[in-house]
Amino acid sequence: MSTLTDRAGEPTQMTIRHAVAFAVEDYGPIHGRFAVELGEPLNELCSADGGQAAAEEGVADGSVVGVIGPSCSVAATEAAPLLSAAGMVLISPSNTSPALTSNLAGVPGAHHYQGFYRTAHNDLYQGRAVAAFVHEVLGHERVAAVHIGDAYTEGLAQAFKDAFEQRGGVVTGFIEMDPAATDLSPVLTQTLSGSPEALFMPLYSEEGSSLAEQVRQFGGLEDLTLIGADSLLSNQFLSLEFTSGMYVSGPDLRFGENANWATGANAGQIIQRFVTRIGEPPDGAFWAHAYDATILLLDAITASSHLEGRELVIDRAAVRRHLSRVQGLDGVIGTIACDGFGDCSPGKISIILHLNPDQPEASRNNVVYEFSP
Repeated sequence: MSTLTDRAGEPTQMTIRHAVAFAVEDYGPIHGRFAVELGEPLNELCSADGGQAAAEEGVADGSVVGVIGPSCSVAATEAAPLLSAAGMVLISPSNTSPALTSNLAGVPGAHHYQGFYRTAHNDLYQGRAVAAFVHEVLGHERVAAVHIGDAYTEGLAQAFKDAFEQRGGVVTGFIEMDPAATDLSPVLTQTLSGSPEALFMPLYSEEGSSLAEQVRQFGGLEDLTLIGADSLLSNQFLSLEFTSGMYVSGPDLRFGENANWATGANAGQIIQRFVTRIGEPPDGAFWAHAYDATILLLDAITASSHLEGRELVIDRAAVRRHLSRVQGLDGVIGTIACDGFGDCSPGKISIILHLNPDQPEASRNNVVYEFSP
């Protein structure tokens, strides 16, 4: 078993790594006898090339049965075909691009491969949620969207655009931003030219930070409503002074007493484990998804393996069959059910209003809109 992570050392990625380790610890040995080795994480660098390189390393290691990850959708576009061809499974806690599964109407995405599953939501849900909130709650008719041209940011921006236009709204600009640019004046000038009331910016923390800061300093855009997405639900971003007043969408993190079906652990207990072991609560949006994803994989391995003498024999094809039949399992994230394209998440989305950079946890709990498929 291995994990595909990106930007090793960032707090949110370490959070996912810890959640996976806690799940392995809670589940215990396979059949009570065979310990699970987590191994070192394979860094996919949040890039297509990184995803390919990490997947090649995982495939070359004959002891790897399944993968938790990748973290970024763009890495999954290259990792998934390699791992799929090797007969392996990958369960991502944070890939959300519709291209990796389906359009939710029976049509496979451009990068869908057998063996890919996720506990993260499909961004078609997030796009619909943001569109409904902006149009119906905020009452905005004109919105611009900025992305960096990858599977996650462009995919989510497109999902929002389609849903917003279906509601009668106008997308005044669908703007690709160069992630390496430091001066974003061209992007901001193009944004301003459409006279939007709001800006949807489903970006990663680094690009989102640059854009949010420069928007606040650009003449004519100082009062623009800013809406981010799940990649910005981290302390790293929410602690920045200029992010105050933003709305941020993402998976609904109000898990309540939801408990994992196999271990009985609920969100409160896992959070306390973070505090006790790591010294702080989990950061980011997908720690509970990582916990449930790991238990899904371990359960599938248990159900698809048998003993031959003193050896454990695992049927990789049976692991896939088991995951594809998952229906109605109680997870920390809610009810888990996998469709024929690997979408296993309940798909609930919430939108928060971020008010105090000194208290990012309080902002994550300040839900102003909720969406359920």
